[in-house]
Amino acid sequence: MEFMHPAIIMIIGAVLAAALKGTPRKLVVLAAPLAAFLVVAFGMEPGTYGVINYCGFELVTAKVDTLSLVFLHVFTLMAFIGAVFSLHIEDGSQHAAGFLYVAGSLGTTLAGDYLTLFIFWELMAFASTFLVWARREPKAIKAGYRYLLMHTAGGLVLLGGIFLRYKSVGHLEFGPLNPAEADLSIYLIMIGFALNAAVVPLHAWLPDAYPEATVTGAVFMCAFTTKTAIYVLARGFAGFEILAIMGAIMTLYGVGYAVIENDGRRILAYHIVSQVGYMVCGIGIGTELALNGAVAHAYAHILYKALLFMGVGSVLYMTGTAKLNELGGLYKRMPLTAVFTIIGGIAISGFPLTSGFVSKSMIIAGAGDNHQLLLMLMLILASVGTFLSVGIKLPYFIFFGEDKGVEANDPPLNMLIGMGIAAFFCFFIGIYPDWLYDKLPFAVTYHPYSQYHLSETMQLLGFTALGFYVLRKLMQPKDKLNLDLDWFYRKAIDKVMALLRNPLEPINEWVGDLYKIVGYRFALGVAATSSVFDRVVIDGIVDGLAYKILGVGEKVRHTQTGKLQQYIAMATAAFFMVVALMAAF
Repeated sequence: MEFMHPAIIMIIGAVLAAALKGTPRKLVVLAAPLAAFLVVAFGMEPGTYGVINYCGFELVTAKVDTLSLVFLHVFTLMAFIGAVFSLHIEDGSQHAAGFLYVAGSLGTTLAGDYLTLFIFWELMAFASTFLVWARREPKAIKAGYRYLLMHTAGGLVLLGGIFLRYKSVGHLEFGPLNPAEADLSIYLIMIGFALNAAVVPLHAWLPDAYPEATVTGAVFMCAFTTKTAIYVLARGFAGFEILAIMGAIMTLYGVGYAVIENDGRRILAYHIVSQVGYMVCGIGIGTELALNGAVAHAYAHILYKALLFMGVGSVLYMTGTAKLNELGGLYKRMPLTAVFTIIGGIAISGFPLTSGFVSKSMIIAGAGDNHQLLLMLMLILASVGTFLSVGIKLPYFIFFGEDKGVEANDPPLNMLIGMGIAAFFCFFIGIYPDWLYDKLPFAVTYHPYSQYHLSETMQLLGFTALGFYVLRKLMQPKDKLNLDLDWFYRKAIDKVMALLRNPLEPINEWVGDLYKIVGYRFALGVAATSSVFDRVVIDGIVDGLAYKILGVGEKVRHTQTGKLQQYIAMATAAFFMVVALMAAF
């Protein structure tokens, strides 16, 4: 079977989604990601495809192996779920931006060289920005600009690392890197990837932008940017110890903010930082078990995090707010949304029979087997915070707690179906973990349903639930703004702008005055010259020639009498004149 690049399918879908309206657009919105999923699931074999020689560079547009296949599988599955959830949206530009975003992620996952990777990497950044701007609110516009600036900066660091890497090794092949041979180019590439993975302290763009995106845009964004970064880190930086340390820090940092946040989507955004931390830590540990755990957790996380963003997004869509202090008692009016959100909450908390139980524990076991006891304890502690913030706090204060009398209903049917599909996979993977384990890159035996793991999990969850019950009054959400590390660089930028304003402002005014004196007068001179040219040359020569032709035509017209005899006589005279001239020469 001839290879079909799934990113091409999504790009075609984006163009058609922007061009079509009504039912045809809805068919395209469903068909494009479904076709991409079917191509990945049934029409893709390991191998290298689409090799192009360009300007002396060998570009590999598609390199398929077990690692890329598992990410392609979940990315296309999530694209279909997101398409179903967003089917009611009439704005074709949102569908187009979402599909281009997915295309960038798929292209990055298949890239076999740094140049191809960089092109699709930047496509992700720019397309996802429009999912923030599409909300068309002042806060969203500003957050979108900050998001784009951060990713542009990260892209420039990545590009610098790629240039240095090419200078060092003479090729652009993207593959595993050796920690013992790490140089400046490798660390620059790592930093570029780490920014997209929201590694602390490069994370603040995520809780800043994701809560400001559209309801459907946030569902797409929570699935692709950070997990694509996990893929490239797993591909190139397995075994880099700094990632194990930073990943463990991320798990606690993100969950700490999630516990104190008030806005539901900011809670989930910070929790992406925490959950991605598990994956980054597993990649840093670098053993086959830990890497399998990172990949499995990325797969599971995409689905249950999307389910949570769909649940909280549905609340925002139907009530106009996602702030916990303004909500409560919605289980009576949004029962299906409540059920689906709770399923996402127990899955992310690692309840038995859910996907989180069979993926997260693999990373923790990898840390233990590698004798990284401190990392293992940090990951377990973060699990407690996960259940506290997302498993209990989030659904309790939205759907239970004090009823604030907010009027609402369950969202449109397509949104419920999207949540239902994601909820199904949360249980399916938890009940049949081998379905996911068989897709993982390494053949490692792991049994999540051991007596020890079950006992440990139930104790952690039970004591966490008891702690919440005892402290529930202290955990009442408060409408406040929690400052993060982005405060420092925002203030730093303000200071730099103020510092540059004094010397640059007079220069700007001088340039403006110079333009008024020189540029404006020059423009007037050019206009006057053009006017003379038009009057003398155009009007005098071209128009004069036209009038001459008209005069000749008028005289010729009088020779046309309509009498055949005169025409014959004139023709005969002309003939003899020509013969006489020829005879003379």
